[in-house]
Amino acid sequence: MKLSTVSAVVALGLFASASQAADEEKTFTMDGELGFIFTSGNTETTSVNGALNAKQELEKWSNEYVLTALYKKDEIGGVERTSADKKFASAQGNYRLENPAYRLFVFGSYEDNRLSSYDFQATIAAGWNHKVWADDTSSFEYSIGPGYSLNDRIDVDDAGNRIIIEENSVVVRGALSYAYNISETAKFTQSFSTEVGSDNTKSRAESAISAKLAGALSLKVAIRFDHNSDVSEGTENLDTETAVNLVYTFF
Repeated sequence: MKLSTVSAVVALGLFASASQAADEEKTFTMDGELGFIFTSGNTETTSVNGALNAKQELEKWSNEYVLTALYKKDEIGGVERTSADKKFASAQGNYRLENPAYRLFVFGSYEDNRLSSYDFQATIAAGWNHKVWADDTSSFEYSIGPGYSLNDRIDVDDAGNRIIIEENSVVVRGALSYAYNISETAKFTQSFSTEVGSDNTKSRAESAISAKLAGALSLKVAIRFDHNSDVSEGTENLDTETAVNLVYTFF
């Protein structure tokens, strides 16, 4: 099952939100991140990472969209190699119940990491979301529910040929998000998610501090972790990324 199938499932889950939005006043926010690293000399390096984060607040729905990308190329002694090439996209729709802090969620994600053990990884899930609190100082919410994971793992057979092994399974997805306003211009955020399945447990986390520079422009320093319990031989379970990005709030 490829990206088109996952996209269709997510679209069905969010269809009610889109239909309702037609007749409602929309509240939509979006910001973009971008960071570059260039080095020259004995080692030449080009590194680019970016992200788009959007939120949409409707009368009954609270929706979140994420798109991230990372690319890195190294040249040592005239030999070029791509050391990172990763793209990730996710969407989550939260349907508010009578108590707006209690919601039902539907979630979908897709990741293409060219240098990992997987040709692609995708997840669809649904369940319970709770905004525990949200005030002028901080906010905290979590989600938990069942889902389905679709993974194509890359391996090598006895003859040295590249093979694809399908690892599709039922998973339990849990996620949390915390934000704390350090001051009027600085904020700390922490996110964590895990998808526990019979074949693989995939976890993601980000710790970040952002500070406003001027107007809609901010500076963000973040460390990100991406962990898979089941990887091919010779591949690390944990990927880490430290980024310093400029962030622009579009609206």
